[in-house]
Amino acid sequence: MRQDDFFKELTDAHYQGLYRFAYSLAKDPHTAADLTQQAFCIFAEKGHQLREKSKAKSWLFTTLHREFLKQRRRGQRMTITEDPSVLMDDSQVVGPAESEGARSIDRRSVVSALSGMDEVFRAPLVLFYLKQVSYKEIAQILEIPIGTVMSRLSRGKAQLRATLEDGIADIIEFPATAAKKGTATS
Repeated sequence: MRQDDFFKELTDAHYQGLYRFAYSLAKDPHTAADLTQQAFCIFAEKGHQLREKSKAKSWLFTTLHREFLKQRRRGQRMTITEDPSVLMDDSQVVGPAESEGARSIDRRSVVSALSGMDEVFRAPLVLFYLKQVSYKEIAQILEIPIGTVMSRLSRGKAQLRATLEDGIADIIEFPATAAKKGTATS
């Protein structure tokens, strides 16, 4: 396969995933687009050095994450915008959190909760749950030990769960809470 064909195939296969990852980090659509473009530009320059083409996805995510960290170190300000549609597409379903007749959490709530999290926990969660990247690949992308990946995923899930439960508690009266107050539930 020619290098041009491989690059086009790679772009078609991974552009959206990289953009969504960049958006989850930067929280700005323009910065996310710049980071994604930069990752592909670097691949265009240095991709020929990649020995195993099967590792291109991991290489791109790692490069994008490094570029994000470089920008952050330089002190570039990143503005926060609310556009959760870029993190998930319609084929991805977030499981509902229901409690006897309670409404399910929509994906905007999940993405909003994710965007409010510290990047240390957000990046592994987005990579694992939204991009289906393995623990090993996440460790390579974020340049941290695999044990740290597992720890951050665990802590991030707990943090996300707590945030979502707090949001639901404000909207929904849980049956246990209602019973304590002496009100009947149906």
